[in-house]
Amino acid sequence: MQLDIHLVALVTNTGSSKPYSHLPRNRYESMTMRNQTLLLIALLMSVLAMSCTQEPRTDEAAEGDSTYHVAATVGMVSDIVKNVAGDRATVTTIVGAGVDPHLYTPTRGDIAEFQKADVVFYSGLLLEGKMTDLFERLAEDKPVYAVTDLIDEEYLLPISAGHFDPHVWMDPKGWTKATEAVVASLSEVDPAHAAEYKAYGAAYLNQLADLDNYATERLATIPDNARVMVTAHDAFGYLGRAYGLEVIGIQGISTDSEAGLQDINRIVDLLVERNVPSVFVESSVSEKNVEALVEGARSRGHEVEIGGSLFSDAMGKSGTYEGSYVGMIDHNVTTITRALGGDAPERGMQGKLGGEGH
Repeated sequence: MQLDIHLVALVTNTGSSKPYSHLPRNRYESMTMRNQTLLLIALLMSVLAMSCTQEPRTDEAAEGDSTYHVAATVGMVSDIVKNVAGDRATVTTIVGAGVDPHLYTPTRGDIAEFQKADVVFYSGLLLEGKMTDLFERLAEDKPVYAVTDLIDEEYLLPISAGHFDPHVWMDPKGWTKATEAVVASLSEVDPAHAAEYKAYGAAYLNQLADLDNYATERLATIPDNARVMVTAHDAFGYLGRAYGLEVIGIQGISTDSEAGLQDINRIVDLLVERNVPSVFVESSVSEKNVEALVEGARSRGHEVEIGGSLFSDAMGKSGTYEGSYVGMIDHNVTTITRALGGDAPERGMQGKLGGEGH
């Protein structure tokens, strides 16, 4: 019952925080009182509903069991862990396909999954802002890692003093560092199989290198006058920087921000003045603001198409090619390239896009 005690402590003593090495660089300072309340209610419900919780895994148990349980917040993180751990771990993804992690509040079932896990991985940089305090409490009983911890601040895109854009996975080179962090973390948890994790990690890094090469080649074919991508929210900054695209998000870095009429009008002006052919919706964000852009441009005599739906904060459906990290980025790169007048194969880098279940 040890972890239940810590969860009760979180509910009754929200002002305290115990530093630990795997906390994100930025505390979720902008969390509203309402969101805090929702989180605390969820935690309290989980404590009251569960009459028994799993005790922390002992070294003896670990030695007798060849597999362990990992809970990962988002699909992009789960994908790394699955590829690096192989058959050594079972991996549960908490935030599923099409769900926005910026606004996600953990449910009672989610907390139960975190409690059962031997290891917890999350993306970090405040992507999962409403779970920050939960990670802190969980780390008192088990290893908890942010996969972005090894990324140098010089690489990160700043958004305000001490805060950085969390959408690092949009550039495969950034996600390379996240992969190295998972290899190091699993080797720390299970040193007996460190060589295995390193080998699996190397194979996954080769996939990321191929993905980066494909993105570089295809996005370079977009004509100079069309290298502007307008999206529902500002999640594509790392992609834009890596491949020379100007990226404009209607909403800010977090979908918790709101787009006003002035924002819509400003972007409509840009679409008309620069003759932008396409804008993009996102799988985990409402389409209403993008549709407003299309209507606004049409009212001024400029036809703008919706160039496709991009995966931003969540991957595709589980079991599909787009439900993997490589498939997610392949889809985005191929969709953007074709919508903006570049040259890319309809079914992507591996000929797998748009398959069954997409």
